[in-house]
Amino acid sequence: MRERWPQLPFSTSPRSTRTEPARVDDPTLEIRDGEFVVIVGPSGSGKTTALRMVAGLEEISEGTLSIGDRVVNHVPARDRNIAMVFQNYALYRHLSVFENIAFGLKVKRLARRVIRRRVQQAAELLELSDFLDRKPRALSGGQRQRVAMGRAIVREPSVFLMDEPLSNLDAQLRVHTRAEIGRLQRQLGITTIYVTHDQVEAMTMSDRVAVMRSGRLQQFAPPQEIYARPANAFVGGFIGSPSMNFLEGTIQRSNGDISVLLGDQRLALDASVLEQRPLLGQYEDKEVIVGIRPESIHDGALVPEAPPEGLLHGTVELREALGPELFIHFSAPQV
Repeated sequence: MRERWPQLPFSTSPRSTRTEPARVDDPTLEIRDGEFVVIVGPSGSGKTTALRMVAGLEEISEGTLSIGDRVVNHVPARDRNIAMVFQNYALYRHLSVFENIAFGLKVKRLARRVIRRRVQQAAELLELSDFLDRKPRALSGGQRQRVAMGRAIVREPSVFLMDEPLSNLDAQLRVHTRAEIGRLQRQLGITTIYVTHDQVEAMTMSDRVAVMRSGRLQQFAPPQEIYARPANAFVGGFIGSPSMNFLEGTIQRSNGDISVLLGDQRLALDASVLEQRPLLGQYEDKEVIVGIRPESIHDGALVPEAPPEGLLHGTVELREALGPELFIHFSAPQV
């Protein structure tokens, strides 16, 4: 399955229930068959609006949305062969787990034996076989989430859409369920688009990550590429925990070597940096933003052979001991 997201600006239908119509501008994505893509961004970035457009729950005003070779802009949601897992599970409280999972199949008027077979297969896959007679109120949050996933799985859709499905779970259960969703997606091989504001989920679950901000796509790439080579300062600061450190500086060249002037401090850039980013030479005497990942900063006292221009001086303001990790907050004066 290949999905081409609209290549022109498009916005939600006036029928949207939002007080402010959400807008998504010019996202162009091609999602491969069987791929797990995570759309990540802060609140209001347009990620859920984009997902709802794929689902057919929001109208596309311009552009083209295709599933495979089929343009589905005006195809009703029920005819897109898409299954969506919502943030609040959207379970029917008066129905049993079996009835909740089977609901969509009954609407399609499938044979009872087919419904029972599909529900039982999904229940075994999700370890829900012992809970089929229970009502949702008798289940834990994680079990309810699995029921919602079971209801999506039995439909045998072309695409799974997941809208922040883990946000209502506690931290420990969220980690466990995150691993379960990844395992299920790999086992089923169904193309999945997953929306979250949690960059840890984006990094650990996805084949590729789409980072959005204010309705615009910032970068679409494998998670490690986004981490190592962010497209801009927003992506660099949003992806990573703790986040990237940013300093304002000026690129300078001396005797063929390049360094960055950070206030009254000079930081030399070694040859490997220049090999990876040869365009830096074009920024001589220009102001730049220097991004440094926390793990790239080392205590100078432990590196006695470091040259003076390889050291960054600052004032320690806070220490946070987190068991196996120690976070040091410091300020580097800039003039």
